[in-house]
Amino acid sequence: IIVLIMVYVHFATGFEEIEAITIVDVLRRAKIDVKMISVTGELEVIGSHHISVKTDELFENSDYSLAQMIVLPGGLPGAHNLYKHKGLCAKIVEFKAHQKWLAAVCAAPYVLGELGVLENEIAVCFPGFEKHLKGAYVAYEPAIISGKTITGRGAGPSLKFALKIVEALKDEEISKSLALKMLVE
Repeated sequence: IIVLIMVYVHFATGFEEIEAITIVDVLRRAKIDVKMISVTGELEVIGSHHISVKTDELFENSDYSLAQMIVLPGGLPGAHNLYKHKGLCAKIVEFKAHQKWLAAVCAAPYVLGELGVLENEIAVCFPGFEKHLKGAYVAYEPAIISGKTITGRGAGPSLKFALKIVEALKDEEISKSLALKMLVE
């Protein structure tokens, strides 16, 4: 029996391009199915550095019963735009209630914190967003797994963040092997 692992990476106007594309790229290298989901109502989404990305599908057409993980790239105003999307926020709360995976990097962990899903978890974020990690124990590592939550600090550590997702969904050896092949130190 082949278990299909499906990850939904969410794109809002102003997303951090390095983070979003790194996540999608690394997970696909690890043979994890990834769908790029737009929350803008349009398949094409413009990042914080004016790079346009064509996503796979719109939020309103996505079947979240197929997803094992919701991922939020950071960037500004991208993280704010993710937080403004009521449908996505409801799915995040639902995933936490059903003990499904949540992951956010850079400014985006603030979305998880403001929604109250970081309670008693260890979390990291982009410097200056710590006050939004409500109920979490704040750490300062590049990326961290705590319970069913993965958080990362920013664009620089986005490779390590993506590899933590691989570690969580596959295993540590696959993550280490991938890091070695990609020359991640």
